[in-house]
Amino acid sequence: MELSSKIKELKEKIAGEIVMSENPGSTIRKWRLQFGIPQQRLARHLNLSPSVISDYETNRRRSPGIGMIRKIVNAIIEIDMERGGKVLGKILPYTGSDAIISVGDFTRPVRVAELAGALEARVETATGIEKNLYGYTMLDSVKAILAFDAFQSPRVFRFSSERALLFTGVKFGRSPLIAVRAHPIKPGAVVYVRPERVDPLAVRLAELENIPLLVTELQPQDIVKRMEEFMR
Repeated sequence: MELSSKIKELKEKIAGEIVMSENPGSTIRKWRLQFGIPQQRLARHLNLSPSVISDYETNRRRSPGIGMIRKIVNAIIEIDMERGGKVLGKILPYTGSDAIISVGDFTRPVRVAELAGALEARVETATGIEKNLYGYTMLDSVKAILAFDAFQSPRVFRFSSERALLFTGVKFGRSPLIAVRAHPIKPGAVVYVRPERVDPLAVRLAELENIPLLVTELQPQDIVKRMEEFMR
């Protein structure tokens, strides 16, 4: 089963449990606590007052309708993803090998600036732009984040950590940088492939780690072809 289907199934399971519960508020609270999310954080994500969440959980407010329940469940999952998917990774365990889309080693040193040019990439953080890279690894960002052991795989960094990690399926760009920051081995550069947008937090994390952050709108298959030019 694809990861997106697993996440959808989990959302439906949580929402169904809340709807069918004799005490929906307590069930909401149970799942919020299982994901380690403070009321204030959940409320902020939903653009609500923390008192509204508190009222739902203590049954001082009438049980939320299915529309609000879905919003709450989606928010819980999204917040965990923003924090690196640590709880989801435990609930939905699988090996991280399928997180790797493509990997290769360059036959010569390639400067980050040269890579940016080849990928027609926008440079979000220019720090380290002149460093050399010796390979690339393209990852499905959701699978890589939820299966944190994907970063442990020798296939990711291969012979050198001075390589570009390219992430597909990026929504806001926070989660990949959070995962990179938590890992002891740092890549030479991070590239977001066709992200929905890049959150300022992602840029800040890249700056803190002194990692060049690039954004390209090329399709993954076109990127692989351009990477082959550096591997000849």
